[in-house]
Amino acid sequence: MKTLKTIVLSSLIAMAMGAFSSVALAEAGEGRVSYSPADAIDMMIGELKKAKVAAAEGKPGDEVYKFIKQAMDYGKDVNANDVVDRERSRTNETIKKARTMAKKNEMKGIDEHLDKAIKELGDIKGLI
Repeated sequence: MKTLKTIVLSSLIAMAMGAFSSVALAEAGEGRVSYSPADAIDMMIGELKKAKVAAAEGKPGDEVYKFIKQAMDYGKDVNANDVVDRERSRTNETIKKARTMAKKNEMKGIDEHLDKAIKELGDIKGLI
């Protein structure tokens, strides 16, 4: 009986160790689409350019804010490696400044932040 208990316990431990973890089977959540880092950067740049055009056309801050918010959402998929993630984090600070300006409907000077963010994102794309 003692031997049987040892065999059963050993088998259970082996099966538990051999099972796939939930991380190994992780996929994008339901209703969420994942993009490659390069595609996500391109989409971020596109949204920031839309925000820049909207600000230049004199659109209200709410519309500009939506474009900037969408760009930040795309940024969640930019996770190629530590260096890229660090640079993306720095760029997010610039994007957050533009987002805050748009939220407060202060369109004067928002172009500088958007241009800087677009340039930084282009540099990040070279790191991938």
